[in-house]
Order: sequence, then structure tokens, then C-alpha cells
Amino acid sequence: MLKEELNKHPELYRRAFHLSIFTILYNFVEGWISVLWGFEDDTLALFGFGVDSFIEMMSGVGVAIMIMRIWRHPLKAPVHFETTALYITGIGFYVLTLGLVVSALHHLIRGYSPTSTIGGVVIACISIVVMVGLYASKLKVSRTLNSPALKSDASCILVCIYMSLILLASSVVYEFTGFGYVDSLGTLGLAYYSFIEGREAVTKAKVKTTNNIVEE
Repeated sequence: MLKEELNKHPELYRRAFHLSIFTILYNFVEGWISVLWGFEDDTLALFGFGVDSFIEMMSGVGVAIMIMRIWRHPLKAPVHFETTALYITGIGFYVLTLGLVVSALHHLIRGYSPTSTIGGVVIACISIVVMVGLYASKLKVSRTLNSPALKSDASCILVCIYMSLILLASSVVYEFTGFGYVDSLGTLGLAYYSFIEGREAVTKAKVKTTNNIVEE
């Protein structure tokens, strides 16, 4: 009976899965464009934003696997791939945090500034629109299914929105003022949220691992 109760909304699990696939594909495209454009315009914030998108892809794969497990086998414990993906994602965010902090401080000391931050404005605006739509869609599905795991996934989108707003703010300020340090300051803001994402991923991995041990 419990399994039937959990599986009574297959169309919603299908929608959740499709949303996770879209998230993966979007982050892949956003990552490549951001990294290449950021490298071309010497904007560290946009480059770091792109690298973050690639790490989000790995997290998205783990979410997709989780949704498939809950959909097909609602009573089954988290598979090893899910916890591994979370650990790798968390470590990736920690490494990115360190890289962004070191690079930002180096740029601040050297006085480096971007040639342009138009790319950051464009990417950030697109990202905000897409992520707000994704957040609303994922939150609606998670609430209907009353799934804490899917609600947690939806909440992660908020961090992406915050990072997009930081990128947008630093890019706009530079374009209007030419204040070169703002790109590095924006990068430090991205590093902060990257650390938050890394901590959340590792914490979730530990919880899943603990649950597996208890159930076994």
C-alpha cells in the first residue's frame, strides 16, 4: 500500500525528471558560453560562473538518478551513485571556492580589470529568467508530491539565482563606472555561495550514507 501511495503521481515524477534533464543541459550550454566569453573578456566573475555551471551539471545528474529511484522504486535506499555524485559535487565546489578566492585576491593585488563585462550582463539576465522559471516549476512539483528531496533540489535553485544576481550587479557596475575591482569583488561573492553549495552537497551525502547504513 505504501508503495502504491508513493507512486500514484507518475506524471509528476516524469515532469520532475524532465526538469532535471533540462537543468543539466542548460548548465552545460551556460557553462561553455560563460567560460569562453569570460576568458575572452578577461572577466573572472563570468569565468567562475561558468565553471560553477559545470559542477551544477554533476549535481543535476545525481538529482536525475534520485528522481528515477523514487519514481520506480520509492522504498529503495539511495544508490551508491547518488552519494558519490554528491561528494564529488561538494569537493568540486570547495575546489572552485579556493580557486575563485585566490584568483580574485591576485587580481585585486595586481589591479587587473576586464576588457568588458557585457557577457556577464547577458548571461546573468538569461540565467535569472531561466532559474526563476525552474524554481517555480520544481517547487510546484515538489509540493504536490510532498517530497522533501525534491523541495531541497528546488531550494538549490535559489543559490543559482543569488549567484546570477551577483554576476549581474558586478557586471553592470563595471560597465557604468569602469571600476575594475568590482569584478574581483563579484568573484568573491560567487566564492561564498560556491562554498555554501559545497557544504550542502557534502552534508546531504553524509545523510544519505548514514541512512544506508541504518537501513542495512
